[in-house]
Amino acid sequence: MTTATRGRRWIDHWTPEDDTFWAATGRKVANRNLWFSIFSEHVGFSIWSLMSVLVLFMGTPYHLSAADKFLLTSTATLVGAFARIPYNFAVARFGGRNWTIISALLLLIPSITAAFVMKPGTPLGVFLLLSVLCGVGGGNFASSMTNINAFFPEKKKGMALGLNAGGGNLGVAVIQLVGLLIIATAGTSAPRLMLAVYIPLIVLAATGAALFMDNLASVRNDRKGMREVMKDAHCWVMSFLYIGTFGSFIGYSFAFGLVLQNQFGRTPLQAAYVTFLGPLLGSLARPVGGWLSDRIGGGRVTFWNFLGMAAMTVVLIVASEAKSLGLFTTAFVVLFVLTGVGNGSTYKMIPAIFKAKAKAAIDAGADEAAELLRARKLSGALIGLAGAIGAFGGLLVNLAFRQSFLSTGSGLSAFIGFLVFYGVCFVVTWAVYLRRSEVSEKQPALAQARV
Repeated sequence: MTTATRGRRWIDHWTPEDDTFWAATGRKVANRNLWFSIFSEHVGFSIWSLMSVLVLFMGTPYHLSAADKFLLTSTATLVGAFARIPYNFAVARFGGRNWTIISALLLLIPSITAAFVMKPGTPLGVFLLLSVLCGVGGGNFASSMTNINAFFPEKKKGMALGLNAGGGNLGVAVIQLVGLLIIATAGTSAPRLMLAVYIPLIVLAATGAALFMDNLASVRNDRKGMREVMKDAHCWVMSFLYIGTFGSFIGYSFAFGLVLQNQFGRTPLQAAYVTFLGPLLGSLARPVGGWLSDRIGGGRVTFWNFLGMAAMTVVLIVASEAKSLGLFTTAFVVLFVLTGVGNGSTYKMIPAIFKAKAKAAIDAGADEAAELLRARKLSGALIGLAGAIGAFGGLLVNLAFRQSFLSTGSGLSAFIGFLVFYGVCFVVTWAVYLRRSEVSEKQPALAQARV
């Protein structure tokens, strides 16, 4: 299974669609890589979210306005989105294991920097630089998902990708929970305690990847897959839908605490008591979205999920108008859960689309092994690209909140914009993947697949 020419951790032969290979060898190796990938990605999400927690420590002595704080969280979101593009290519260039080690160690840069600059009197420009450095953690998701996608057979991808992404997404909730514990016990004057927790975890993530993960030789040429997949219309449809699911998740994760403080007058501690709940439940819901999609189809789950997100946004608008903190918080947490389900369902759709196309080509006489390998290459490329584009949705969420609070002192106008967007998303999902007459006529393979 391995070759000595590139070292012990390179695997040349990997055929997960072969049931015999999967049962004898593949499952054990894939699961081992999955769990250590989850841990590393989890820490990456935590560092990407670091600024959204640090702003809770930035009280009056820091002399930063609400708009300044939204700018800081927006900057981290933007950089994280851009970082996902080169990180997606990095797996093909360096190998999944090797890049996991490198990307984990890169997280030490923002962590150590934060330990030095987190104090009153630090200029906004320095905090913006820190936010840029924190954004690097957002790239870990793209490389991790691309890598794990290659390890699992198509029928197992929904759950595997859901667990990998959900475990990573949990990093947002966990670092917010750590921030809550620190604020509750040591107050807002001790943000450096978070770095004392996360710097050792970063070292553990890099060490675990070095000792227990593997590189797959079959992903070495996946850089060509990015150029190829960008010519496919499904690339842009799925990326658009992922803006609605993951973009909402990460955008709300970064903004929730600030919205509670500025719209309902919550203190940092009062906000921290509830802000971790949304990302926590949303992360746990992501594998559920993948599991449901494995059984009834990602398109159906995604369609109904966007309807649910639109409904919860209506409740948020009503709660904002009524100034009801309880209703607002409840609806926001439910909305987080729905973003998690949608994250899992949209990512399940990606490999299913290319598997369906491969099946159609095989039925027409194409080589089975080549078509299945191409399907894995293209789905891996799109997983990375959609992850990058989807993350830009988080930037748009934070910018929308920033402008809404600057203009009206409330997030109401931002929620109205989100409602319109979710409406467009469920219409697109129905038109492209659920309207059977058109799908059957234009792409019969998709009509028969659980996309």
